[in-house]
Amino acid sequence: MVLQWALPVLSALVAVSVLILANRLRPKSWRKNEEGGGDGFVLDIISTFFTAVVALVVVIGWQNYDNAHSHTVAEAKALVGVHSAAAALPQAERDRIQGLVRDYTTQVLDHEWPVMAQKHRLSESTQQTFDTLRAEVAALRDADDNVRSSVLAGLDGVAQARYDRAMDARLSIPGFLYAALWFGTALLLLRMVLAGQDVTRRSLLMTAVLGVVVGWVILAIYSLDRPLSGGSVVPRDAFELALTRFRHGS
Repeated sequence: MVLQWALPVLSALVAVSVLILANRLRPKSWRKNEEGGGDGFVLDIISTFFTAVVALVVVIGWQNYDNAHSHTVAEAKALVGVHSAAAALPQAERDRIQGLVRDYTTQVLDHEWPVMAQKHRLSESTQQTFDTLRAEVAALRDADDNVRSSVLAGLDGVAQARYDRAMDARLSIPGFLYAALWFGTALLLLRMVLAGQDVTRRSLLMTAVLGVVVGWVILAIYSLDRPLSGGSVVPRDAFELALTRFRHGS
């Protein structure tokens, strides 16, 4: 919450400070005689560039976030399918397989989510639990072939979604887009200077408001970056719902 206000305020202070400092250092030939005229072309170019970069970064960030959430839902649904299919196994095998499914899901929630947030990768111990689960299903001998095939097919779906989640944990907005974003931000905060605007109460107020808006935009972009470890982390609701289904015998 503090950062949500600190960054926009800091951005506004930087923008105002740059305007005041540049007003003292720039040559007189850069100054314009009348406030509000002659800078339209410069402002249009800067605003268009900044808007285009922000739009591109937001689209990529939101798409990464949406894909990551879809992969978690697909994995949780596949786990529910495995748990349900295992209900048709003989009791000993059923209890063993369903217990491993619950253990794996619990480890994803309690252990793997923090690992993804801190290290941008999956947990090795959770992977071992999943490998044990697949090995147990592959070793079934007394189970009906159709039931065994159904459980294995569900595990294949879990494995695919898990692989996708591993890729999502490493996802980030490309560095060159961040470079373009910061370049556009610098131009936007300097737009009054580049347009030859003198320091007035009106220009200071406009620059401060612009700084606040830019700060919030940058904060929103960074919150979208890294969907499994950033400011807006993909929710764990799909796995939590899966555990609820397991407890009710689904």
